[in-house]
Amino acid sequence: MPRVSEVGPDSLPEDAREIFQRYVTEYGPFENQAKIFAHRPPALRHIMGLLLELADEAVLPKRYLEIALVVVSKINECKYCVAHHAPRLAAQGFEADATEKILEEQVPGFDEVDMLVRNYAVEVTNNFQYMRDGIFDELKKHFSEEQIVELTLRIALCGFFNRFNDALQISMEHGVEEEMAELGAERSGAAAG
Repeated sequence: MPRVSEVGPDSLPEDAREIFQRYVTEYGPFENQAKIFAHRPPALRHIMGLLLELADEAVLPKRYLEIALVVVSKINECKYCVAHHAPRLAAQGFEADATEKILEEQVPGFDEVDMLVRNYAVEVTNNFQYMRDGIFDELKKHFSEEQIVELTLRIALCGFFNRFNDALQISMEHGVEEEMAELGAERSGAAAG
């Protein structure tokens, strides 16, 4: 049960209602989060609108985006965000246990660039004021400056969402936990087989 009431899209101004509907149908099953943001239509319009616009442009490959979002959410222990993004990470072709092991030294199925993105997400989340230039030199070998800016933005924004979701105790949408349970069952089956 969230700490504030949920607001349905019908009470929103039309432009915010359109973003709300598009966010929950196109971006993902984040309806309960959108219902909390609906208390402040400007935040809904701009933050969810930003996510939709970035998704439309697809400058940053989803593979790297999902790695970064799961890493940040695991560090911050945001169950809501991990539950929503772990299936998306698996959809990028990673083994089912990649989410559980994403902060370990070796991550199943991760290549050199995946590990670079993982390490960068850790640095931006935990060590942003002490980062060395070397990680940027490595990033520039694989990503454009535009992609690096977006990756950094999405990592920082994920930390915001982790705090927002947990502080307001946003409830898990129906079906999300089941999807995570299916992922866990796949993980157990793969380990047994």
